[in-house]
Amino acid sequence: MKPVYVINGFLESGKTEFIAYTLEQPYFQVKGKTLLILCEEGESEYGETLLKVSRTELELIENEEDFTPSHLIELEKKHKPERIIIEYNGMWNYKNMKLPWHWTIEQQVTTIDASTFPMYFNNMKTLLAEMVRKSELIIFNRCDGIEDLNSYKRNIKAINQKADIVFETSEGEVDEIMEDDLPYCLDDEIIALDNQGFGIWYLDSLDHLERYVGKKVKFTAMVLKPKNFPKGFFVPGRMAMTCCAEDMAFLGFACAYGDTDSLEEKQWVEVTAVVKQEYFADYNGEGPVLNAISVKKTTAPEEEIISFL
Repeated sequence: MKPVYVINGFLESGKTEFIAYTLEQPYFQVKGKTLLILCEEGESEYGETLLKVSRTELELIENEEDFTPSHLIELEKKHKPERIIIEYNGMWNYKNMKLPWHWTIEQQVTTIDASTFPMYFNNMKTLLAEMVRKSELIIFNRCDGIEDLNSYKRNIKAINQKADIVFETSEGEVDEIMEDDLPYCLDDEIIALDNQGFGIWYLDSLDHLERYVGKKVKFTAMVLKPKNFPKGFFVPGRMAMTCCAEDMAFLGFACAYGDTDSLEEKQWVEVTAVVKQEYFADYNGEGPVLNAISVKKTTAPEEEIISFL
């Protein structure tokens, strides 16, 4: 199998800088050639010295219709590389990308210019979402002077909960998002979560579970009873619109409750629970597990679907 590294993002988002930096690293300058497939030409270019030192062969594919498995195999036969890097064109829908059967994506990285992110997120959300959805790493660069990085992070996490997100300024990496920006108070005896608060709490718990361990939360949720769950557990959660109306996800954590048999699928309940960090098989490790204090039947909220748009 041929290892492939996909770097995507819109024009001038920092793809070339990221790839050039990677090629400069000793750990990447290993045995054999690297084939770098460039799908658009931006202002930054790859220097001949860097390409020579890193034993990198560069090929340009300007038209999306030429990005086909057969053409890619021709390039592979021509250069016989040990590894392949694809600098993908952000205006090509990533969902349509087809690679040769024996090419395996080892890592996908998306670079984003923070100064233009709102424009792309509002006007080209579908293209952006397809890039972000399967990326292991999202790099926001040019973050100088941007104060509301919290919303940037939430927008990305709503699409890809597992992605690592890095914010960079001209001076380096930006520290983690502050607790002060949360729409609820962590010091409240019971943290009451409305529609917005539930979504933010869910996403923030994935990154900062330590903020919530031992605290009580209260929220309205729909009941989900997965067939593979152990007895005495259910998932109270909400349907969320993560990108567009056709892109929905159920957000919720496992909840221990002694009377789960009395609950019905898709029933609306008001849950008060203590947040714990415990091992749970469906997590394949430790994660947020709720221990219910009370589960009361209630009516559906006025807005059943929460949104990150």
